[in-house]
Amino acid sequence: MKAIAYRKSLPIEDAESLIDIDLPAPQPTGRDLLVEVRAISVNPVDTKIRRNVAPADGQAKVIGWDAAGVVKAVGPDVSLFKVGDEVWYAGDLTRAGTNSELHLVDERIVGYKPKNLDFAQAAALPLTTITAWELLFDRLGVSRDAGATQGKSLLVIGAAGGVGSILVQLARQLTGLTIIGTASRAETGDWVKQLGAHYVIDHSKPLNEEITRLGLPPVTYVASLNQTDHHWPAISELVAPQGKVALIDDPAAIDVRTLKRKSVSLHWEFMYTRSMFQTDDIQQQHQLLNDVAKLVETGAVKTTLAERFGKINADNLKRAHALIESNRAKGKIVLEGF
Repeated sequence: MKAIAYRKSLPIEDAESLIDIDLPAPQPTGRDLLVEVRAISVNPVDTKIRRNVAPADGQAKVIGWDAAGVVKAVGPDVSLFKVGDEVWYAGDLTRAGTNSELHLVDERIVGYKPKNLDFAQAAALPLTTITAWELLFDRLGVSRDAGATQGKSLLVIGAAGGVGSILVQLARQLTGLTIIGTASRAETGDWVKQLGAHYVIDHSKPLNEEITRLGLPPVTYVASLNQTDHHWPAISELVAPQGKVALIDDPAAIDVRTLKRKSVSLHWEFMYTRSMFQTDDIQQQHQLLNDVAKLVETGAVKTTLAERFGKINADNLKRAHALIESNRAKGKIVLEGF
């Protein structure tokens, strides 16, 4: 089967940073699905792993953690899917990635693809959807009762990116929160407003000053999706007493003691935790993806696909990685077909 991989951790400009290879087709066991991958999307985690995780000597590492495709075969213990089902999922960080024609994935972290989306539109959503949902409802503990969240607010730092683009939609559709998104360009600011943010502020300026400029009260919930170390002093100032802060990035150093006087709680979201540690509630990701598929089918949530980069091959993946690393991507970059 065709696949895209790397043999050394290299800058994306290097010709060998990603290469086209052929690999034997994998075989499903246990609760595995063998999926024929029709489309993939690219996430910051792809670039981080490529840069920082070198394969074993002589080995090629296949990455990629978003896919939509068709079930071609199932393991003997599979009970949730059958051959021919159209699926979407974000995979497992501890296993081979989705940048291949055929891919093995545990059925418990897979959902049925929304019927009204093509494969590319669907592939844009799984990883960011799981991250955003878990951050909002599992980590921050936001209620899905709109009445219970009236008068409370959510600040989404980096709202135009992949996770931010779905987080804003989920918060607007499923809660009563006042949503404040951040963006630094007119184009991305308009995108965030279209997704449902009530306000958009400029994250190139001090965020606490931007909140004050709008006349808004301290923020109940903060979702910091990038550059947390840069924004930390402002976050500590603008968050409300007894508020909550959730992160997905890896800040070099933050002084969490600045939260103490307000009794603010800090949470990290990592969507691979359930699959990595085989937690008792791992199948929650299956249900989560099915719930969001219904929201997509009713029009409550839309795909965050922003750019189609053509077929799934090394050259196109290099272009996608380069754009992600530039920190100027809007929404999701998708590749489709081999």
